[in-house]
Amino acid sequence: MLPGLESSGLPEDAIEVGRILDAWGVKGWVKILPHSASSEALFSSSRWFLQPPEAKHRPGFDAFAGTVILSVSESKTHSDSVVAKFEGFDDRTPAEALRGARIFVPRSAFPKAGKDEYYWVDLLGLNVVNREGVVLGCVRDLMATGPHSVLCVEYTDGDQTLERMIPFVAAYVDGVDLPAKTITVDWQPDY
Repeated sequence: MLPGLESSGLPEDAIEVGRILDAWGVKGWVKILPHSASSEALFSSSRWFLQPPEAKHRPGFDAFAGTVILSVSESKTHSDSVVAKFEGFDDRTPAEALRGARIFVPRSAFPKAGKDEYYWVDLLGLNVVNREGVVLGCVRDLMATGPHSVLCVEYTDGDQTLERMIPFVAAYVDGVDLPAKTITVDWQPDY
């Protein structure tokens, strides 16, 4: 195992927030592809949990097995990605070995969202109901469309599983109640 890596279990609230693309420079830095346009979750935690890439993305990965934890000594935005330096990584070789590794941080380490702001991960699985109390389905995904996000709401009709798209904007979303796991919308089942 590489220096600086410590075997660990994955926290129960761990969220995958990015992936290591490659080494960056010659002093042990890595370049990261964040899974979100905002890298706040990466910057909020000084310890990252890593897991090997899925086999189809990097066959023969041998830097480590299972889950490891690394201490981040510095991280910052660079162009369209994030770069980070880990404690104990002083040259390019160990950084190259991590290419493809998946990065997780505990959800509890995320910065607090502002008023009427939500992390996508918190919206997944919420029930969507309209103003009349009709259940429209469950949020299975969100889609970025440029100007706004769209809720991908899964529902069943008989034996079919279908999906409806609801813009996640104030004109259609009346409220999000995370403790009740519900999103209330101004939307009808036949839209």
